[in-house]
Amino acid sequence: MNLLAELRCRFHRALEGLCEDPSEYTAMVRPAQDGKFGDYQANCAMPLGKATGQNPRDVAAALVEALEVDELCEPPEVAGPGFINLRIRDDWLASETSRMLSDPRLGHHAVESSRHVVIDYSSPNVAKPMHVGHLRSTVIGDALARVFRFQGHRVTADNHVGDWGTQFGMIIQGYRNFLDPEAYAADPVMELSRLYRLVNRIAGYHDRRAALPGQRDKLAERREELAILETAIAEGDKSKKSEAKKVRAEVAGLSETVAGSETEVAAVEADGSLAGIAAQHPDIADASRAETAKLHSGDPENRALWEEFLPVCLEMMESIYQRLGIQFDLTLGESHYQPMLADVVESLSQQGLASNSEGAMCVFIQGNDAPFIVQKSDGAFTYATTDLATIRYRAADLEADTMLYVVDARQGEHFRLLFETARLWGYADTEFAHVSFGTVLGEDRRPFQTRSGDTVGLESLLDEAVDRARRIVDENDDGKPEGPELDEETRAAVAETVGLGGIKYADLHHNRESDYQFSWDKMLATTGDTATYMQYACARILGIFRRGGVDREGLRSESSTIILDDPAERDLAMALNRFADAVDMTAAERRPNVLTGYLFETANVFSTFYNCCSVLKEEDASRRASRLALCDLSARIFEQGLGLLGIETCEQM
Repeated sequence: MNLLAELRCRFHRALEGLCEDPSEYTAMVRPAQDGKFGDYQANCAMPLGKATGQNPRDVAAALVEALEVDELCEPPEVAGPGFINLRIRDDWLASETSRMLSDPRLGHHAVESSRHVVIDYSSPNVAKPMHVGHLRSTVIGDALARVFRFQGHRVTADNHVGDWGTQFGMIIQGYRNFLDPEAYAADPVMELSRLYRLVNRIAGYHDRRAALPGQRDKLAERREELAILETAIAEGDKSKKSEAKKVRAEVAGLSETVAGSETEVAAVEADGSLAGIAAQHPDIADASRAETAKLHSGDPENRALWEEFLPVCLEMMESIYQRLGIQFDLTLGESHYQPMLADVVESLSQQGLASNSEGAMCVFIQGNDAPFIVQKSDGAFTYATTDLATIRYRAADLEADTMLYVVDARQGEHFRLLFETARLWGYADTEFAHVSFGTVLGEDRRPFQTRSGDTVGLESLLDEAVDRARRIVDENDDGKPEGPELDEETRAAVAETVGLGGIKYADLHHNRESDYQFSWDKMLATTGDTATYMQYACARILGIFRRGGVDREGLRSESSTIILDDPAERDLAMALNRFADAVDMTAAERRPNVLTGYLFETANVFSTFYNCCSVLKEEDASRRASRLALCDLSARIFEQGLGLLGIETCEQM
């Protein structure tokens, strides 16, 4: 049973006679933070009392009087200023846990009304190797797709790849001028990536070099202004403090910009090869844009190169996804929507949403100063146009009810304007959400990079995770008291499972909106909030069944009876019955860390149970069977829960 949903439903009925909108208060029924207050707690009496001018304890008493939970809970208790504490009846808990044993959904009821949810995630630019920056979108999006499917929704996982953008102009420019044929034949994607980085760096060099004089002048002006303000403050004019603080921040920002530009310009000019290329190609940025324009206009040569580059790039991406166990229902790039863009602008214009502003076609959103540009003054379309065409396609062709975009937080303004434009355009009934996330940081608290300053490649990150996991697996297996148990093939498989699981879980167990610091040691630790800890707990349970020669299927018969005499047994049963709650809360909040938090807490509860309650050595046959059933149910919930996160488990570790 989805226990929390059931309790909220009961409270909703009880609240109907006490307020106009019960749904406002039912969300305040939540699992208790401290077990001494019961299993669940309702905090709605205080805000309801404030809204109605009544004493919160009186409101709580009236609510308890109207609440119908006798078969589910012990008599509710009103505590403190009006908290309502709920403890699930032991007989109900034992009975429901027994039913879970034969339930393939582990107590979770599928949604009654299914929606079609399109989830847009990963979305790398092709012709460049995937890097650590793609990790968060990929694993968060995949976890949400799995959770929504498990709930019973129809899900379309859509990888909206960048296969038509300005990077192709740079790559074509690099291909024509700087190609290493042998490197291209050996590894096309790496060579195309090198060409992109080279052209981008030279273009950036010219931009920075041209901007530096103006930046230096502006920095000098602001420094002089700051000196005048600080002198005035020193002479007693305290009114200048606020202005000085603002200018000081500008000076700091300009100083960083100038220093960065000077460093990069000096680095290029100190490198003979790069300096020579820069000197020979002063207009490389314009030339790259011209190549992009030729591609978009249908130039046969550029189109042929694009068609040559694309398959090998997609193949490289797919190899990463296969290794991560990630599958997409659609992989439609920007090129798929290119023929639709002119009609998008025409439709927006006809509806009076887009208008000409200094030669560009823009949508102006009330309350927002900057326009949402759908066509530039040179006629080029924008990401906004492509995203609107994508929304139209997903709504019309896919019949999507909900569209989720798993994209980093820096794109928040774009998606706010996109969704508002889409609603005005005619998609007010479609649910849109930007599932934003923070940045992966290194130990220096800066974006995670290699020692040379490059962004960490995703494939090399996965390789290192597996290598590190293999060393741990070897050390643990070699150190077993009765000698190693795993053969070479099994050790390799366990290392792959542990390494990749560790990478995914390290990302997913953080609040997605926060930046997080990547740590190899924490990621693969066998204790604490890690995938390895959960995988180990699952393998330990399976070891119980191997040692006892127990038939797990036999434990799942409907006649099995769960006994909850020991507090540790009850705590475990309560934790297992919260699995459905955790799944639904993960989906509702679109936060995988809700599910990881549940799994970690449950693993801790199981550890306490395992230490307090004999299983194989229990002499009472009924109690032994009950505890074995609790172990089986725990393993299944770890397997299912981790599976919803895209993480596999191991029979042995």
